[in-house]
Order: sequence, then structure tokens, then C-alpha cells
Amino acid sequence: MAKVLFLVGSLLVLGNVVFIHAGFSPSLIVDMVKIVIDNYCSPEKLQGMKEAIAAASSNTEILNIPDGESLARVLSAGMQTTISDPRVTVSYEPNYVPVVAPEMPALPPEQLVAVLQNSIKLDILDGNVGYMRIDHILGEAAADKIGSLLVNLVWNKVLPTSALIFDLRHTSSGDITGMSYIVSYFTAAEPALHIDSVFDRPSNTTTKLWSMPTLLGERYGTLKPLIILTSKNTKGIAEDVAYCLQNLKRATVVGEKTAGGSVKLDKLKVADSDFYVTLPTAKSINPITGSTWELTGVTPNVEVNAEDALATAIKIVELRAKVPAIIEGSAELISENYAFEGIGVDVAAKLKDLLQNGEYSMVVSKNDLEEKLSADLNTLSGDKSLKTTTNTPALPPIDYTPEMFIELIKVSFQTDIFENNIGYLRFDMFGDFEEVKPIAQIIVEHVWNKVVNTDAMIIDLRNNLGGPTTAIAGFCSYFFDGDKQIVLDKLYDRQSGTTTELQTLPELTGPRYGSKKSLIILTSGATSGAAEEFVYIMKKHGRAMIVGETTSGSSHPPKTFRVGESDIFLSIPTVHCDTTTGPAWEGAGIAPHIPVSAAAALETAKGIFNKHLAGQK
Repeated sequence: MAKVLFLVGSLLVLGNVVFIHAGFSPSLIVDMVKIVIDNYCSPEKLQGMKEAIAAASSNTEILNIPDGESLARVLSAGMQTTISDPRVTVSYEPNYVPVVAPEMPALPPEQLVAVLQNSIKLDILDGNVGYMRIDHILGEAAADKIGSLLVNLVWNKVLPTSALIFDLRHTSSGDITGMSYIVSYFTAAEPALHIDSVFDRPSNTTTKLWSMPTLLGERYGTLKPLIILTSKNTKGIAEDVAYCLQNLKRATVVGEKTAGGSVKLDKLKVADSDFYVTLPTAKSINPITGSTWELTGVTPNVEVNAEDALATAIKIVELRAKVPAIIEGSAELISENYAFEGIGVDVAAKLKDLLQNGEYSMVVSKNDLEEKLSADLNTLSGDKSLKTTTNTPALPPIDYTPEMFIELIKVSFQTDIFENNIGYLRFDMFGDFEEVKPIAQIIVEHVWNKVVNTDAMIIDLRNNLGGPTTAIAGFCSYFFDGDKQIVLDKLYDRQSGTTTELQTLPELTGPRYGSKKSLIILTSGATSGAAEEFVYIMKKHGRAMIVGETTSGSSHPPKTFRVGESDIFLSIPTVHCDTTTGPAWEGAGIAPHIPVSAAAALETAKGIFNKHLAGQK
């Protein structure tokens, strides 16, 4: 109510201050508001309009008015602000002649052919990709008259294509009755789909639009790629077509956000004046989203400038042509190489099912494909390490000087001695055994010797993300005695079909910590890979107490596989722990003996040791 009274007051003030004094019927604004109340497509936005009529009628200053064109501009601005709808306009047109849409004349066949060729642009692009541009969407009546020609001259050339680019960038007019025709060519005959609901305000009726069971010619089908191009000039029924097919997940919209027009605009004369109100008298409500594209426009799946839309669409079609081979190739690699054979075979079969069910039919970029494939592999396997990856080439080895090695080791390891001679050792990555072996003596001198003579030790792996597992046996060996070899774990390699035993090493660089002194390992949800294997071994053999959070449940270091000849790469774990003695940690993580938050783990461990060691004194 307040907004509408503000509108009327603004009009009167502007009339007094800006314009010349002139006379017009006091009922003009009343009649204009009545037209809006009776015909505007969203009556819920018109609260207070009736009160505005009374306010306008009783105000004698309304006679101070401008010239017709200026008043129309002011009325338009006020009405648009009040209703928040730029589609509502007021015009002053003394010479206006209502436009009556001409019926299509009975043209001879050769002239009809010429009309169609001028109004529809058709091309077959490289890769058997169809391109069709339509600047006006025909209604049911027109389609009935020229339908057979459309099928023979246009549609039958489109049908054999492998994909279709439907260009609506220049489409600003059309008939709502053509909506069902267009959508039906890209959907199945059965079951019938509720594709749109159109509310007509003057009659207060809602018409449901359905896909059609029978059509002239064949359907394009539901699986071949369909790309719709849009621009800021795409308006009205073209927006409805794009929005419907987008939400049916039958088409990918590429281009600019559309105009946000209306399915029906009417120009209505204001009583006996020369003023007219143009406003949307009907609105579309999509049955899937429950909302509309009107006013807001259709947001593309891929937003690019209109002039770049065709090239972008072609790239999407080219990518989708490669998708079946990529998914099938991925399934084969997983089936043949994934560490847990049964799971790998099952994941491969389900991945192929997703492909056949059209789950990959809407990817729009390499990144989009990689993200979806990773998400599906994670869901199907429960393994976060089974995913797409980049094929980053290994950096060339750096020729470190002894001084550089020392500085690197100081940065990579943290040590401390706490109260009661409790050692503290933190490192956040495991190194490759062959790379570590030449600098083992440096590590012993600058790291290990600082903590080896403590009475108890805390090993902090809360931030350890893993790395190669080749150094695990050697690192574990420092916490066992050297008088006998112990089998720490057994690892099964799917690719070779062999099982390897991890055993303690008889000889080490530097002194052992031994099997008698107490050891606590700190973990978090980030503790991954090789760090988990180390924690798993130490817990399984009862050699350490685990304090913190359940580890991430990742895998042994995965290998990278290229999918066919594509530029898609998969990260596939190929090794798993021996499961004959019970469940391994892969996919599940390792539960701590004492669960506490990662932040509290260190103080908890220190408290345990302080109490234990103080009791021994």
C-alpha cells in the first residue's frame, strides 16, 4: 500500500513541478490501475492497488498533468518501480493501430520453400553435428500448414546428425502453442511429460502443457547431445523452450543470460484515452522447479559471450563424443588394476551402467568430467584415492650439497625433549627409501640422536600426508630389537599378483630405540597413506599407543594411469595390506586407543607419560 501511494504522490508532484498545466480526465490513473489489477500476471504483487485508486480519485491536484508522452514516461517509471517489473509500460499513442497477426497465406509450394529457407538456417558441421537457427517459434496453426515441408526440408536433414546445436540467440518472438512441438522432438513418446504450466490472469485459468505422443516425422531422441545457444536478446517463448529442456536435463544451455521476457504481453487501451498499458497477462511456471524464467531470465549452464557460444558448444559436443571411450577405458583400468579385485570389478560394471543411463551426457568441460568421474568413483568404491588426477611430470633431481641437506632435514623434522625426558619427533611426509639411504647418517646425526636416548617418545603424525612406503620397514625397525626379524605386514600387489612381506631390518644406521621404551603416536583425520601403514603396523604389533583421531582411511600410494589416448588420468591404488588376519586400514582408517581431538592429542600424550614416568621415580 505504501509503495503504491508513493507512486501516486510522485506522479502528482512531478506534474506540479516539471510540466505545463493541462487538463485530462481524472479517471485516467484510475482506469490505468484497474487494467493492471484485472490483467497483470502476478496479482500477489498488487497489494494496495485498490486503495491507490481511491487516493488518485479524491485528489484534485491530479488535474495538473504534463503532455501525453511525458506523462506516459512518468507513469511507466512509477508503475515499474511499484510492481518491480520493467515489462509494464505506459505509452501515449494517438495514432495507434492495433496490430493483427496476419494468417499465413496459401502460398504455392515453391514460395513456401523460399520462406522456410529464409527463416530457418540449417548447416551440418564437422563431426556430423547439426546446426539449426530459428528466429521465430511457430505456433500450432502455422505448424499444421507447413509441417510436412518443415519435416522434409529441415528436420529430415537434422535427424541423422550425431548432435544438434539449436541457436536461439536471435529468437525474440513466438507462439506458446509451439512449445509442446519443439520439446516433444527431443523427448520420448511415452510417458507424457508435464513440461509447463501457463497461468492466464484475465481468465484466472492455468493451462498445463504436455509433451506430444505423436509427431510429424521422427524424434531426435533422448540421448544425442543437444546444445541450446542463448543471448541477452533471447526472449519469450524461446526462453520457455530453453528453460524447459534445461530442467528436463535434455539440453545444455550455452551463452548469455536471456532477457527475462514473458509468454504473453498485451497492449490494452486505457478507457477512451490515447494511453495504453503494455503488460504481461500470463506467466510460465515450470513443473520441475516450481518457478519461472520470466523477469530473471534463463541462466546458461555455461555462460559465455553470445559471439563465443557456438565455438563453445562445438567444444562441448567434441568432448561428449569422447566420453563413452573415456568411461569404458576407466572401467577397464579399474577392473584390471584396483588393489581389491572384487571391488574393482564391481566398480567397473557400475561405472558402465552410469554411462548407459546417460549420467555422463551433460558434461560440459574436461574439468566437469573429471570432477564427476572422481565423485562417482568415490561413491562406488568408498575409496578417496580412486579418482582422476593430473599427470604432473616428476621434477628433475636436485644436486644437494651436504649443507643443503642439513638445512632441508632441519626444516623437515621437528624434535624436542619434554619434562621427564620425553622425546618428541614430528615429520609430515615419508621419503623414498632409495632417496633417504644416502642421507641416513645426516638424519641420524641431526634428528635421531636428539631423541634416541629419551625414556619415552611421542611421534607426531597428525599432519603426515604419507608418501612412498619403501622406508616404512626401516623406520619401524628402530622400535624393535635387532636380535630377530619380525614380519611387520604383508602387502598384496594386484598388478603382479604377488604378496610381499615387510620385515624388520637386521642392520640400521644409528642406534635402535628398542622394543622396551614406551611410544605414543599422535594421529588426526589428515594422517594418510604411508603414515597410516606405519600406525597400523605399530598398533597391530602392540608396539605403540595411538592417541588422537581416526586416520583418513586412504590407501597405499596409488599409481597414475592414462585413460586410452585421452588427456584424462586416473589415480588407482594397486596395493593393499594383507586382509587374511582381519580388515585392513584402507578405506576405514585406524581408530586410536585414546580418542581425543587432534588439537588435544599432544597434551594428552604428555599427560599420560608424565603420570607413568613420575610413578616410576
